[in-house]
Amino acid sequence: MPCPARPASRSVPSPPGMGRPRLFGRLRAAVLGVVHVAALPGTPRSSLPLTQIIDQACQEAEIYKDAGVDGLIVENMHDRPYTVCPGPEVTAVMTAISAAVRRSCPHLALGVQVLSAANQQAIAVALAAGLDFIRAEGFVFSHVADEGIINACAGNLLRYRKQVGAENIQIFADIKKKHSAHALTADVGVAETAAAAELFLADGLVLTGKATGLPTDPGELKEVQHAVKIPVLIGSGVTMENVKNYMDANALIIGVQSSW
Repeated sequence: MPCPARPASRSVPSPPGMGRPRLFGRLRAAVLGVVHVAALPGTPRSSLPLTQIIDQACQEAEIYKDAGVDGLIVENMHDRPYTVCPGPEVTAVMTAISAAVRRSCPHLALGVQVLSAANQQAIAVALAAGLDFIRAEGFVFSHVADEGIINACAGNLLRYRKQVGAENIQIFADIKKKHSAHALTADVGVAETAAAAELFLADGLVLTGKATGLPTDPGELKEVQHAVKIPVLIGSGVTMENVKNYMDANALIIGVQSSW
C-alpha cells in the first residue's frame, strides 16, 4: 500500500532527563514494513540454506525501502509452530539476518521480533546487529496464547536490557495481543493495560486486531491514546480502505505475506 504522507524525521529530541530520542514520538502514521524471514534452521518448515534466507530477507527489505517506508521489523514468522523457548540457533541466525538488513538499510529505523515472546533474545539480537527497537510480547499481564501461558516480562526484560548495556534499544510492547485469550485479565481494559505498560517503562505500545490481518479497533486506538503519552502503533489489518481510521497513530505496521 502507498505510504501516507508523514514528516521526514523518525526521531525527536529527548525530554529532559531521558537518555535517548523517542522513535516516532512526534510522527503520525509512520510506516513500518515487516520482513518475514523464511523458516530458520531447526524449525519444522526449514528448507533453505542460511545464505538464501539472508538474501531473501535483504531483497524484501530493499523493496520496502524503495517504497519509502520509515522503518522495518525483522520477524521469524515462518518458524511455526512457535515455542516460548527458541534455541540459541534462532538467536544466532536472527542476528545474522538483522545485521545484513541493517547494512542494506542503514538509514531506516530497524527493529526485531523473535517469536514467541523471546524478548530477551530480541534485545540480544538488536544489540549485536545495531538495531533501534524490539517488538515485545507479554510485557505486562499474563495471557494465554496458542503457545501456552505467556507471563509478564517487563521487570526481567528491562533489567536484562540494563545489564547488557542496551538501553538505547527501545521496547514496543503488544497489549491485549492477537492470537491470544485474555480471560485472565477480562476485568482489565485496554486503556488500563496501556497505562500499566507505560508505568512499567515501555517505550511504545502496539495495538492489533484479534488475529494477523484483522483490523485494529479504531475506538481502542483513541482510548489508548487518551490513556498514555508514549507512541501508539497499529500492528495489524491496515489496508487502503481503512487506513484513514489510523492516521492519528504514531506508526502503522504493515506486511506482505511472503511464501518462504
